[in-house]
This record gives sequence, structure tokens and C-alpha cells, in this order.
Amino acid sequence: MAASILQRFLSPVQTFTKCVNYRLIARRCLLSPAYTDPAVWEQRPRDAQDLGQLASLMDRTYERKFPVSSLVIARFIDNLSSKEEVDQAQYYLHKFRHSPNCWYLRDWTTHSWIRHCLKYGARDKALYTLKNKVQFGMFPDDFTFNLLIDSFIKDKDFKGACSLVEEVMLQESFERISTQILSLYALSKYLASKPELSVSRSVCGCAAGSGQCCDGNVCVVNVQWQEERNMGASLMLAGLKQENSAGFSARLLGSALIGKVELSRGIHAVFHEMPLIWTSGYLGRALAVMDAVCDFRDVKLSEEVLDHVEKILQDLSVISDGQNVTETPLEEEDELETQKLPEYINRFKELKERLVSQHKMDSRSLESLVSALTQQTLAACEDADMAEYQQTVSNWETERQQLIQRERETKEKNQKERLSKQ
Repeated sequence: MAASILQRFLSPVQTFTKCVNYRLIARRCLLSPAYTDPAVWEQRPRDAQDLGQLASLMDRTYERKFPVSSLVIARFIDNLSSKEEVDQAQYYLHKFRHSPNCWYLRDWTTHSWIRHCLKYGARDKALYTLKNKVQFGMFPDDFTFNLLIDSFIKDKDFKGACSLVEEVMLQESFERISTQILSLYALSKYLASKPELSVSRSVCGCAAGSGQCCDGNVCVVNVQWQEERNMGASLMLAGLKQENSAGFSARLLGSALIGKVELSRGIHAVFHEMPLIWTSGYLGRALAVMDAVCDFRDVKLSEEVLDHVEKILQDLSVISDGQNVTETPLEEEDELETQKLPEYINRFKELKERLVSQHKMDSRSLESLVSALTQQTLAACEDADMAEYQQTVSNWETERQQLIQRERETKEKNQKERLSKQ
């Protein structure tokens, strides 16, 4: 009797413990508080300045057609203290980018800008300046990218996180394992929401590749194929260095998505402004991933991803006579690639049968595979990233002090020259 009563009282405790453990595991899929803690950054010697005076100094300098130094814009960004001041700083970042000193925006200034955007709830400003990097000169390092991607993921804004991952892809910044994992996590979560990504024939009669419909609005079809290409490139490049089931599944799906755009719109639509190889045959590369998994030990492919690739091949075969979805005729090399579609379909069926016979198909989705990889790997990456970040901040501070010393010497020299003339 006593045992049954004790068990009755312990049951809620056990249930609560399971819930707590589940939440901890779910939370572990993201960067830890120690990783995102700004303490290391904020412990730097602070150069307190009045923003009004700095803004006035920059305005006068630009009016006189003189360049603003990288130290001045860095001081302005470092002393931001509100969302309104962040809005003002965006204007001066744009002015600096279009000045003679545009190439000298310091890496720590970019990092400081992202930090302040996160601190004062202006994450949209950070994303805007990154998406318009040519106009603002924003090229963050991997650690800074990680902080911003993690912020979007924790708020479950997976579409915004994927927009950042696309910037990582365009800047070819998949060097850190942590960046690869966070990127795959964001991409898999966004794909799990089943976004509208399809290359279909335009029924509105808009000009091919113009991005505008005949009624003046943005063409949905043109936007979709570009999103599909960007998503495919991000999946392929993020998974390229992951020698595991999640990495190979991401490579397969990414290559297939790019191959779909290639057969629909031609190879030039694929590599235009993209860090992708210019050689045609991305569907063939997708099949090469399947072939490699057949010979690779302890690696499987997601069954969901294989179904998605099969659907891509079916969609391409439906397009009448294998023609592209634009009004522009395909070039000769694209025509040759389109003629290989029946061969690709037959090869896919053969490789899928091999995968089934070798038990190389994983019933888990890409989202589940990436979530498991995140739980297993992300924590181990953090220590190395944080140690490197501390060294980077130290190097930035050394460089900043050297610039301050050089600025001081230049002022003293100019003052002596003025005195000598008098």
C-alpha cells in the first residue's frame, strides 16, 4: 500500500523530469548562452564618444569632400545606445561605403554593428544591410554569422534564418563546422514547413527572367525559381563537408534542386552571381551522391529526400518536350543536358533499388537527421569557436590601438606644421 502511494506521488515528478530533459535537449539544438554572451566583446576598453559630435564631424567632413576615417565610423557604431541611434547609424554606414575610404570598414565595426542590432531589437536592420552588402560593405566573419542565424532560429523565424544562410553561401563562409550545422538546421526547419518552391510554367505571359509580371507586380514564378536555386546551393555547400547521413542527404537534395533549375532555365541561370561550378550536369552530380552512399560505410540517405528527388524528376518529365519554362530558347549545351533526362530517371531508379537492397535508406526526415547531428556535434564545436573568437577580439583591439596611435601622431604632425607656418 505504501509503495503504491509512493509511486503515485513520484509519477508526476518523473513526468516533469522527462519534460525538463526534453526541453534541455531541444534547447541544446541551439548555441549555448556562453557562446552568445557579449561579455568578451563588452570587456574591451571603451572609447566613450558623443554621437552628436561624431555625426556633426562626419557631416562636415563629407561636405568638404574629405574622407571619414575608419576609426570615426567605428567609434560611432561602438557608442550606439538605442534603436533610434541604430537607425541613424545605417545612414552613416551607407555614406561611408560610398566614400573614398569604403574599403577600410574594419571587421570589428561590422561585428559591433551586428551586436548592437541584436541588443536593441533591430535585427531587421542587420539583415537588410547584409542582403544589401554592396551598398553597406557588410561582410561578417563566421562567428558573427552564427550569432545572427542563432537569433533567428531561437525565435523560430526559419525563413529569416535561411535568408542569412544564403548570404553565408554567397560569401562562401562555410568554413566552421558550427556554421555548417546551424545552416543545415535552419534550412531543414524551413523546408519542413513546406514552402512554395517550384519551377512551373508562367501563365501570366511575363518576360522571361524580368522578375515583373505584365501587370507590373513581382512575378511569383520568377521569384520561386531563384529561391529554389539559392536553397539548393545552400544545402549543397553546407552539407559538402559533412561526411554523415545529414550531409549526404543535404547534398543530394541541393544538387537535385539546382539540376531542376538547370534543366528548366539553363546553366547560365544557375551560376549567375552564384559560387557554383559552371559545368552543366547537376542532376548527374545528385545521382553521383546516391552512388557514393552505396559504397560509403555507415551512411544512409533520408527516404523523404529521395522521394523529393523523385518528385523533381517527375516534374521535369512533365514539362512538354523537355523545354524550359522561359520564352528564351535553350542553348546547345542545355539541350544536350535536357536530352539526358530519361537516362537520369532510369539511373535514379537503379540507384534507389541498390540503396533499398543495401539498407541504406533512413526513414527519418532531413529535419530529424540534422536535429540529431546538431545535438551530437554542436556543443563540441563551441569551445574551439569561443577560444578563436577571444583571440580575434584581442587582435582587433591591438589593431585598433595601432590606428589610434597613428591618428594621434598624424594630428601632432599636422599641428606642428601649422605652427611652423605661423
